[in-house]
Amino acid sequence: MAVADNSFLMSTMFNASPYPKGISGYIPPPGFAPGASATPLHTALFNLMTDGEAVSYFREMISKSDKTVLQRMASLLTSDSDYFMAIVTNKYGSRRVQKLLGKSDEVDAFFCAAILRRFLHITTDKYASYVTIRGMVVFDKEMKKPMYEHILYHALDIACDQHGCIALNDIITDADDPYYRDQLLDLVASNALCLSNDASGNFVVQHVLTLYELRCIHNIAVNLFGHCIDLSFKKYGSYIVEKLLEAEESMLVVVVELLDCDGDTLMRLARNEFGNFVVVKALRFTKAMSKIDLFWGLVQKLMPFIHLLRRSHGSNIASILDSFRLRC
Repeated sequence: MAVADNSFLMSTMFNASPYPKGISGYIPPPGFAPGASATPLHTALFNLMTDGEAVSYFREMISKSDKTVLQRMASLLTSDSDYFMAIVTNKYGSRRVQKLLGKSDEVDAFFCAAILRRFLHITTDKYASYVTIRGMVVFDKEMKKPMYEHILYHALDIACDQHGCIALNDIITDADDPYYRDQLLDLVASNALCLSNDASGNFVVQHVLTLYELRCIHNIAVNLFGHCIDLSFKKYGSYIVEKLLEAEESMLVVVVELLDCDGDTLMRLARNEFGNFVVVKALRFTKAMSKIDLFWGLVQKLMPFIHLLRRSHGSNIASILDSFRLRC
């Protein structure tokens, strides 16, 4: 950042009053053609927010700024949606906007409105998504309400995005409103099948299962019943089925499906590079939870294929079967 810009911005931010009204400057991200000329103030502010070498300068400036200056700064940063997007989609810009969140309700109001205007784009961006996450932690209850409404409306699109799924998981974990938390969990559960088959959405289902919300686990299991074997043949789908086996509320759904399938399907699953872990976990957890009838049902159904399991990914299953055959 040029020294002249630093000096200009510092003197403007602390000495200029009142701030210009109705500024619609536009600093485009790389590769975009500018739609309008930016004012010198917008240019200097953009540099302050996005320059990787301006960390200490930004920190010093914020520490010396009162609420009025921070409010004016927030007003400028959010005066144009494209300008705001160019800042929050920048690695440093995202971090510095996060630092400004929670400074005051007045400052937060500007940022909340800006996030809501481009909610889906912000929440699915690699860097900007962390602005949404931070906002959901520090915004007051009234500001969070429209944020939650937008999250629910866009939840499936966010969940099926490689960056959005991370943001949604964090938001669900930190959700402090019981109503909206339940709404989010129910939405994930009711869409468990399509999410489980999605490259990004499956991480949301996995995450929700680790929260050990028993009602939600039950609902996910119910919605995945009849599809557990198909999911078990897939890398990430098998992770979801394994997690279902870890909870007594959902284990029965998976094991019943394993017992009801034909022997050839179970054998192929047991020899599959992903499915074998599901079968191993089914054996171990039915035994650990004293579901002896289910455990022996699996053993008896797998035993005819023990010779085939030894020469495949199912060798670990064959070892388990051998140990019980020797005892018998």
